[in-house]
Amino acid sequence: MASRSIPCTPVLKFRELPESELDRALDLAYLAFHEKPGAELRAHHRELLRGCVRVGAYDGDALVATVSAFPFTLSVPGGELPCPGVTFACVAPTHRRRGALTGMLAELFARCAAQDWPIAALWASEAVIYGRFGFGEGTRGFTVEIDSTRPLALRIAPDDRPLRLLSPADAPAQLAALYDRTRADRPGRIARTRAWWTDEWMNQKDEEDSAYSPPRVVALGEPLAGYAIYRTKRDHDAPGLVRVDDLEAESPAVAAALWQYVTSIDLTAKVRAWGRPVDDPLLLFAADRDQVRVTAGFPALWLRLLDVRTALLRRSYAAPVDVVLDVHDAHLPANSGPHHLTSGPAGTSYEPTHDPADISLAVRDLAACYLGGTTPTALVRAGLATEHAPGAAAALEAALRTEWSPHTVDGF
Repeated sequence: MASRSIPCTPVLKFRELPESELDRALDLAYLAFHEKPGAELRAHHRELLRGCVRVGAYDGDALVATVSAFPFTLSVPGGELPCPGVTFACVAPTHRRRGALTGMLAELFARCAAQDWPIAALWASEAVIYGRFGFGEGTRGFTVEIDSTRPLALRIAPDDRPLRLLSPADAPAQLAALYDRTRADRPGRIARTRAWWTDEWMNQKDEEDSAYSPPRVVALGEPLAGYAIYRTKRDHDAPGLVRVDDLEAESPAVAAALWQYVTSIDLTAKVRAWGRPVDDPLLLFAADRDQVRVTAGFPALWLRLLDVRTALLRRSYAAPVDVVLDVHDAHLPANSGPHHLTSGPAGTSYEPTHDPADISLAVRDLAACYLGGTTPTALVRAGLATEHAPGAAAALEAALRTEWSPHTVDGF
């Protein structure tokens, strides 16, 4: 019988993607995501990648997959942590299911460990993919739509100080201080550099944006007490749409004034705000919930605890806690096994132990709890965590609680 040769799948190699290969990386990303950007947007993406940690997967000399990470800083309960923002993750259609993403993330996680970055985050193009790599649903968002064919009905009096429009060129310098103050109140928010303000928030940079006006910025108060960044769109003779991209306010009355403003813009009939926090006060002070409707809810920022010990030590706790957590992490085994978490007036510790576990859970589910968006008791009820000691999940939940729900609206 004649022998048959069995095709051999080449072994992929994973290494740093040099700046000289950024155009190859962009070509691959546009192939994977079915995009055809213009020269200006391509130049924008190239500049973004230049500032990233970059990993490529190679089949011989051919670049077949990439992943990159922005060097972000994320607000966490009681402070902030360096948090690479994973982006431009793509695999050539010829090399799917060959371990490319697994290998690239392992290389990226190793680079994060070398930088002492204890957490990472991403927006998932397909939510089913990243849970198996240890990412959990760190924040959630709502899409809110408001019928603006009539005045916005409110249960509270809006702030009556004058509103003013800011030019996009001047806005970053004026908005940044308020954003930083309100950012500290909510976990899950990235620190915005001047370049991020200018290039991501004040720039008309993609095909979807081309249907809308340039960004408009309305501000209230002096010193600044609130602002909204919005765009408008009008189709021929039909009433237009106001798209609210960001709205920050230091009080409910300020928020009410800003919502009242965007719903009163002439020649528009609807306001749509994507990515609002799940505890947005608008949903309570709106007098007519038929006028203000939540039309979608979705996972937003996905969080990965790369170094569970450091992440838990560097956040604050709302109540004393003394539990043994048995965490399972298939990709980063150093995180696995029972550890004793204590926090109180003497400080916080998280150390390996031989004591029996009070709660067992996967690292992705601990990540979902880390910012306060998911509760341990909900995980137990869903069968995703096991409570071995009665009351342990409730005690951990009380410690992880945050005053405001975690939230982010910065996509990347």
